[in-house]
This record gives sequence, C-alpha cells and structure tokens, in this order.
Amino acid sequence: MSSDAQREQLEAEQAFRRIASVYARAMDRNEPELLKDILTEDITMEGPGFVQNGLEQVSQSPALLRQMFLMTQHQVHNQTLIVTGDEATGETYCTASHILHPEPDAQGHTAHVWAVRYQDTLRRENGAWRLARRALIVDWSEYRPVTLGLGGA
Repeated sequence: MSSDAQREQLEAEQAFRRIASVYARAMDRNEPELLKDILTEDITMEGPGFVQNGLEQVSQSPALLRQMFLMTQHQVHNQTLIVTGDEATGETYCTASHILHPEPDAQGHTAHVWAVRYQDTLRRENGAWRLARRALIVDWSEYRPVTLGLGGA
C-alpha cells in the first residue's frame, strides 16, 4: 500500500472512530444536534423491528431512547474498516446498556444489556466521512441488576 493510501486509510479509520463515539454520545445524552455532523441526509438505520430513513427521522432516536429507558450507555469497542475511494464499509462492536424504567414495586434498577455489532457504510462528502447506512445486529442480550449513581455527579 502506498503512503498516500495508508494515510487515507488512517484518516478514514480516525473519522470512523469519531463517528461511532459521537453517535454514542448523541444517543446517551439526548443530543440529536450532534448527528448532523456525522450522518448523511439520506441515512438509513435498521435493526430488530425498526427502519429509519433520513436524517430528520434518525435525529428523533435520542428522544425516543429517553422515553423507552431511564438512561443508556453505549460503549464502543473494536472497529474494522475497508475503504474503497469515497465509500467505506465497516463493523463496530458495542455494548449498549439500557436502564429500564423501574416498576412501581421494584427494589432497584435493571439494565438490559445488548452485545451489538453495527454494520456500517460510510460515504465521503465534501472531504468529510459520514455514516450513510447502519444495520444494528444484536448478538445477545442479558438483564443485570444495577445500582445507579455511585459517587458520581
């Protein structure tokens, strides 16, 4: 691989890591405004039981997560990326923890934890890499008891 190709690969991988991290923050902190810098206008998101098309629809996801769960935390793990010109395909592993709203008689809180793989397609637009398609695959899930707010702000 030429040094120019290596540099382009590294730049794309760095952008891919940033996209995954910003996406996780947008979802977890209910910050949909962050998505406009990392998603294409024609983004498609799909997963178990849902398909979303377009930036406007996907930007509603952080608020939907707040309705569905007390809080979430997406931890981004390993990533792989194959770049072909101005397009790239990648995979991101993620642990997505969803704290359920407590039942009225609950003794504590419960996390519904997903082991996730995102199958991603990126596109370079005006020199910037953006996510154009994301398919969410849940490899397994589990429920865990959790304690909230241990010494944190």
